[in-house]
Amino acid sequence: MKKFSTIFKSSALFCGSALVAVAALSACSDEKDEPNPGTGDTDKVEAIDLDYSKENADSWHNYSVKVAELLARDSEDLYDSWTVSYEGGSAFADQFRNPSAASAYKSYVDCVDQIIEGCSDIASEVGDAKIGDPYNLFVSGKTTEALYAVESWYSWHSREDYQNNIYSVRNSYYGSLDGSVATHSLCNLVKSVNPELNDKMIAAIDNAAASIYAIPQPFRNNINSSEASTAMEACADLYNLLDNDLKGLVNGLDVAYDAELKEIVLTYVDDVVLPTYKTLKERNAAMLTAIKNLATNRTDDAFKAACDSWLSAREPWERSEAFLFGPVDALGLDPNMDSWPLDQVAIVNHLKSGNFSELEWGDGDNDDKVEAAQNIRGFHTLEYLLFKNGQPRKVNN
Repeated sequence: MKKFSTIFKSSALFCGSALVAVAALSACSDEKDEPNPGTGDTDKVEAIDLDYSKENADSWHNYSVKVAELLARDSEDLYDSWTVSYEGGSAFADQFRNPSAASAYKSYVDCVDQIIEGCSDIASEVGDAKIGDPYNLFVSGKTTEALYAVESWYSWHSREDYQNNIYSVRNSYYGSLDGSVATHSLCNLVKSVNPELNDKMIAAIDNAAASIYAIPQPFRNNINSSEASTAMEACADLYNLLDNDLKGLVNGLDVAYDAELKEIVLTYVDDVVLPTYKTLKERNAAMLTAIKNLATNRTDDAFKAACDSWLSAREPWERSEAFLFGPVDALGLDPNMDSWPLDQVAIVNHLKSGNFSELEWGDGDNDDKVEAAQNIRGFHTLEYLLFKNGQPRKVNN
């Protein structure tokens, strides 16, 4: 997963030429140690506590606009890579709809295995990393490190992000975006073959989503709560069902189910993945408009509108995390948009330098350069620039 590892790795599944063709407290503490060492000479305390001011406003807005432009571009590239054919190759949606001996996916069983793997990966990540990493740091006495390991803690939106990750599993399993069960879905297939497993799957998805939302708000102040522990257990239960029971059932099906597996894959692509990425593209474009408006209309209301647009754009991204395969992986778009943990020190150094070329990377750049660029862009960099303690920043501090 790229959420906690920002190093770009190429994939044979989607070649680099496509990039050109488609061209996207409990735990809260007052301690000021160094939980997330950065780079450069900016003091860690300054990086964590830096406020928007008249002196840095121009640089702040220039940086915000550039990050929003990159997010809009990356999300458009992501959607296009699934939908637009390019010279010498087809759109990834067509590749996934049509497995063949020459493809990474040889059969519809392979495609459904990929769907299940994406679901199990994010269920595991939410429980083990997004909730589990801060929890484990906290109970080991590293309370400040625990705080800064919490994703989306600037906006206090962690709990909602994690629940949306589970909804990405639900949507993949149900074949829809609204919680209804599509005719051609994994849910209906499992119901016909093993009703008991289907009941367990539905209950596990619902329990994981509800358990996460039961964590007192904000999660950064309740890292070691009993509710957080319960949510981790619920995510583990969901992961085990997906990775063991569901995957085992699908791989045990005979050829008589091939036609239904094909319909499940088509529904998944057309009714889950593509609409999610289309919404992501549209909401990132709207967010860019709000960020540009903030740059020219520097008011508290404009800051709030920009924050609202960030929250809106964040939802489809988090609801796409059960399908972090294909172009989003091969083109480095996941870490481009969502690298975490955040390097606040590098962000502040960049804020001071204003060197926007440092935010971009290209084919042939080494891992260090790619990672350095990805660490100072994306949703969380913009979150840092827009939010303070769960609220929109203010023009006059």
